[in-house]
Amino acid sequence: MSVKVEFDPKNMPFRRLGSSGLRVPLFSLGGWLTLGGTVVGDPVKEIIKVAFENGINMFDTAEGYAKGKSETEMGRVIKELGYRRSDLIITTKIFFGARYGPNNTGLSRKHIIEGAQESLARLGLEYVDIIFAHRPDYTEEVVRAFNYVIEKGWAFYWATSEWSAHDIEEAYHVADKLNLIPPIAEQCQHNMLHRERPEKEYAPLYKKYYIGTTVWSALASGLLTGKYNDGIPEGSRFAIHTKFFKDTIKSLGEEDGREKIRKVKELNKLAETELGCSVTHLALAWVARNPNTSTVILGATKPEHVVDNLKALDVIPKLTPEILDKIEDILKNKPAPEPAFGRPPLDHLGRL
Repeated sequence: MSVKVEFDPKNMPFRRLGSSGLRVPLFSLGGWLTLGGTVVGDPVKEIIKVAFENGINMFDTAEGYAKGKSETEMGRVIKELGYRRSDLIITTKIFFGARYGPNNTGLSRKHIIEGAQESLARLGLEYVDIIFAHRPDYTEEVVRAFNYVIEKGWAFYWATSEWSAHDIEEAYHVADKLNLIPPIAEQCQHNMLHRERPEKEYAPLYKKYYIGTTVWSALASGLLTGKYNDGIPEGSRFAIHTKFFKDTIKSLGEEDGREKIRKVKELNKLAETELGCSVTHLALAWVARNPNTSTVILGATKPEHVVDNLKALDVIPKLTPEILDKIEDILKNKPAPEPAFGRPPLDHLGRL
């Protein structure tokens, strides 16, 4: 295939994905609920094109997104735009399947291998860079199967998504015992309103295995944009996917939901008055500055959404210790440290 466009990373920072040598952009683009779902045809091409032109060369999808249509749309657009394959980082995920059936979901060896082949066929690619286990399953079979996928050349790396720290630890033990390839990253939800798992539960894994995170829902499904501060606007994610977000929508009328909205309003005030940005940019920058974050996956229904979200890059250097303290004063949800059992705290300049 002739290359029509050369990749220019512009001012996009790149980080290593976990302990691997793979360098990924700090912001990437995902297809959950959008590409192949609410967005199809030429608009998909425009969104990916604008992302690529602004330094994003990592695109995330899954077999379960729009029952495989997300992979199909993404693959079609990549081919039509004429990007060099080696310039791209393409990731997909296996578990939920593109259709119903007793062996079309889960992480049996059968579904991992057949699902990987079907994903590649929909994408029109010979390989993906990373293939994720979209949920946990029987660990030894999973590790063996993903090792096979890598050895066949269908993926370069494998990773996990929404696994507990216990399950990830088990995968490393199995890989070590059997001399197989362990996962390199975890795709988890991480945002100002959801912190316990990525910041506390995974903390030992960051130190022990140097895993990185590919963050989804950095804006808490839109809550951290402020768009839901005064109700659910027409055309919003909650309005379009009412059934999927029914529990979240219900919670907005309850004490917990009202407290979250109050925090978003306070964060918006801080962003505008002290940083000269929107709460959206602040929320994205806050997740991106975390050293364990390898990439933050953006979602977009329009090209201009990508461009606007990338303004978060300018906010990251503004997150001084003083600003971060003010954010914590608003959130009041920082995970508690592990107990010291009466011992004095360790020097923060030393190895913790």
